[in-house]
Amino acid sequence: MFKISTLTSYIWQQLAVLWLFSVGLLSAVGVALGTLSDLAAQISNDNLPPTIAVKIFIYQIPEFVAYAIPIATLLSTLIIYGRLNSDYELVALRSIGCNLYQIALPAIYFSLIITILSATTNELIVPHTNYQTALLEQAFLPETELSLQRKDIFYPEYQFSQNNPANNIPKQLKRLYFAEKFDGKRFHNLILLNWQNNRLTEIIAAKYAQWDSQRNTWHIQQGSIESLGTDILNSQRTNFASYQLKLPDTFFKIALQDRDPQLMSLSEAKAYLDLILPTENLTKIRLFKVRIQQKIAFPFICVVFALIGSALGAKFSDFQQGQSFGICISIVFCYYLLGFIIGSMGIVGLISPLLAAWLPNILGLTIGLWFLKSTNCTI
Repeated sequence: MFKISTLTSYIWQQLAVLWLFSVGLLSAVGVALGTLSDLAAQISNDNLPPTIAVKIFIYQIPEFVAYAIPIATLLSTLIIYGRLNSDYELVALRSIGCNLYQIALPAIYFSLIITILSATTNELIVPHTNYQTALLEQAFLPETELSLQRKDIFYPEYQFSQNNPANNIPKQLKRLYFAEKFDGKRFHNLILLNWQNNRLTEIIAAKYAQWDSQRNTWHIQQGSIESLGTDILNSQRTNFASYQLKLPDTFFKIALQDRDPQLMSLSEAKAYLDLILPTENLTKIRLFKVRIQQKIAFPFICVVFALIGSALGAKFSDFQQGQSFGICISIVFCYYLLGFIIGSMGIVGLISPLLAAWLPNILGLTIGLWFLKSTNCTI
């Protein structure tokens, strides 16, 4: 059903060998430079146990492999098509009626397979291993990115209603939640403010609060409830050692799932975005919208790099392997810098999240097609 041409098979064999070697080499260099020195410092300065350091080292390998996959695609296509050009194989193929578009197609097909592999790795493996790394570091290091995200947690809950024609208010503040810290199971130093008809009616303060999954209630401990009347003379205060509150578990879900989008899979990031949409925290909402689109767009970098690599390799036959590696690093640097700038524009709201994620790919494809067209006219 899927007949592979001789040309495609021939180019795939060469690309596959060099691509596997490049992924292994780039991953090893990335892990060595990006992990070993930090782990050595944590072992000596923060008393990180060596066994935990080994686990962290293993958990961080998939992330470097994920970053190495598109770079290896660019490097392998650049070298292989440069060799085909320098050995006059492209001339031979052109002499039998093949144009450069047909010659570049095997690289595009190859990159589509790599795109599927990259998407699978980034969705099923990398978020899980990154999150396990964060959990291990949180248990032994004084401050980590994950622990900082679980401090000073704030969440407003709104009561949605029909538009009031008089003042055009579609919603009203119902509750404000604040906790000093969340340790993964319970909140510390919780303050809960209840509103009714735009008036503060109740203040609940508790030293600890956790979700009771059996009763579907909040279990709060060592606190007080201040019921506020229309004036201060009508206020009543009640102290308690333990109390059950009938409240939704949204605040617990937000605190439990709150972490960097890089530590989430695509489905987890979408679920968390649905949780924080009612908070109207525009900065965080835009961040997650951009990161979700970037997670979808990132694997397609392989197609962009394969197109650019095959076009440049076919255009310049005098590239040495060292020069090819230098050109590869330059292209990757420019591409990621462009992606960072455009992504930041999406996070601050200058452009849409969809455009912020996909514009670098669109520009890359445009440049690659231009290179391919100009090369096809010259060789």
